Amino acid sequence: MRLTVAQALVRFLANQYSERDGIQQRLVAGCFGIFGHGSVAGFGQALLEAELEDAQRLPYVLGRNEQGMVHAAAAFARQRNRLSTYACSTSVGPGATNMVTGAALATINRLPVLLLPADIFATRAPSPVLQELEDSTSYDISVNDCFRPVSRFFDRINRPEQLLSSALAAMRVLTDPAQAGAVTLALPQDVQAEAWDWPEEFFAKRVWRVRRPVPESEALEEAAALLRSARRPLIVSGGGTIYSEACEALRELVDATGIPVAETQAGKGSLRYDHPGSLGAIGSTGTTAANALAREADVVLGVGTRWSDFTTASRTIFANPEVSFINLNVAPVDAFKQSGLPLLADARTGLEALGGALAGWAVEPEHTERAQRLAHEWDRTVEVAYTLGHGPLPAQSEVIGIVNRISEPRDVVVCAAGSMPGDLHKLWRTRDHKGYHVEYGYSCMGYEIAGGLGVKLADPEREVFVMVGDGSYLMMAQEIVTSVQEGIKLNIVLVQNHGFASIGELSETLGSQRFGTSYRYREPISGRLDGDVLPVDLAATAAGMGAKVLDAKTIDEFEVALREARAGDVTTVVQVHTDPLIPAPSSGAWWDVPVAAVSELESTQRARTVYDRHKRDQKTYLRSTQQKVTLQ
Repeated sequence: MRLTVAQALVRFLANQYSERDGIQQRLVAGCFGIFGHGSVAGFGQALLEAELEDAQRLPYVLGRNEQGMVHAAAAFARQRNRLSTYACSTSVGPGATNMVTGAALATINRLPVLLLPADIFATRAPSPVLQELEDSTSYDISVNDCFRPVSRFFDRINRPEQLLSSALAAMRVLTDPAQAGAVTLALPQDVQAEAWDWPEEFFAKRVWRVRRPVPESEALEEAAALLRSARRPLIVSGGGTIYSEACEALRELVDATGIPVAETQAGKGSLRYDHPGSLGAIGSTGTTAANALAREADVVLGVGTRWSDFTTASRTIFANPEVSFINLNVAPVDAFKQSGLPLLADARTGLEALGGALAGWAVEPEHTERAQRLAHEWDRTVEVAYTLGHGPLPAQSEVIGIVNRISEPRDVVVCAAGSMPGDLHKLWRTRDHKGYHVEYGYSCMGYEIAGGLGVKLADPEREVFVMVGDGSYLMMAQEIVTSVQEGIKLNIVLVQNHGFASIGELSETLGSQRFGTSYRYREPISGRLDGDVLPVDLAATAAGMGAKVLDAKTIDEFEVALREARAGDVTTVVQVHTDPLIPAPSSGAWWDVPVAAVSELESTQRARTVYDRHKRDQKTYLRSTQQKVTLQ
């Protein structure tokens, strides 16, 4: 079959499927694209031809920002438990490199996305071309080489026949749960339009089975023995629990053994918030219940977590000098962290195997009862934060409380950056495994609205509540236009507090006096940015992009507006004004952000004293779990 490279790639992608547990779905559900030179006559033409022949072959969505497209694709993949994703096509040059941030986010969060940036001429006939880097050390380097360190797989297709092996390798990586992340196929603009005689079998339906590896028997026995020896065990559930659809297996293990569960950002929702074994969030943005048990834990079972610094409170929260770790993870890079016992397996098969190995064993009732008591105490703290009654401007915790109360259990809350993710991690009462979607691996400002778009594309039957601060909104709100164009309804809660609330608070605790963290006029006399608040009307920009806009000055007005938004059928932005100086309840945990070692500022000196005290509590976790088990 004689086709251009771009036409062949579109036809190939349309016939790729993933399968797990006997259920098949399209691996690449569609393609986001922003066309310019380098792609409009190549991949753009191929998508047009495909749409005219069959609109469902590879459905096209016009994005407004290249980074936003990748965020939407990553959110789609996460909502689909990494079994399906979107491709993202861009022009050469800045259109391509705009996707690098999105690629980093996807790879850090272990989410599969397919990136198809245009590239410079492979023939070099007209070089140097517009937007070409012209590296003096090699003519083979282009700006797209920026994708190499943030992609799980990268290739540049300089000849049509190279696509045969490269496309298959790309699908292999996209469907590998241990290697999930960004996959980049750079497509030189002349090669995209070049014709070649393709073998028919290249376009045959291919089903990529997503494996569920089981744990090795020796490692399973060792892990079970270690857990049976524990007096104060704890489970830390990460995103892998949800992606592998292991939440029911986790619940059964907890019900049988009584081991309490704390959750990472990606793992929040592994258990319902009101399950007797649920402690809620752990770490720097955790609950006092989870963090109290983490400090005492003698054995910690991490399930599908990559042990980020927020989860471990920068390696201070697991304070028991005898603590041991078991890492149930499909990815070796995560299974060997914390000097833990690696239990290399799919989260669901691993938990089911542990359940069998632990049959008849349970923790002492006192441990379970204490966990439940602490969890109930924290839930009372949440209720106070939800109903604070602060005025005239409400606290952010009250806004979260209203959204939680108005949303249904299957609705999805989406967030990514600022103070909101930490507050949601502590305070959001999860009632569904897929109802909490906070991007915190990269904590990328601008993810929220694009991410909400991806979530809604992946699961149209759920209402989506996007929580976004004014700083993050200013970074990237353009996909409001895409949601309006496609009729994809979002409920966007725009929290207006005239600056960076989280960085303002962090700056203050680190002795930097909230410098540069609020939107204000420059004072003509002092020359500092500490004048009056800027008259920025973000709600007006949302209206200009086609969204319905509601403005709330009080918490009561906000509740009325949000109910109206949820009942409607169009994308609605509800702007609510809040007081940024009212923090959420403290987690009692630390986060390592270095403070200036020397300073003439008294505020910085005080902060450094506190920093040095916390640094003394950091652990190395170099003790070998395997050695300890052998010695028992």
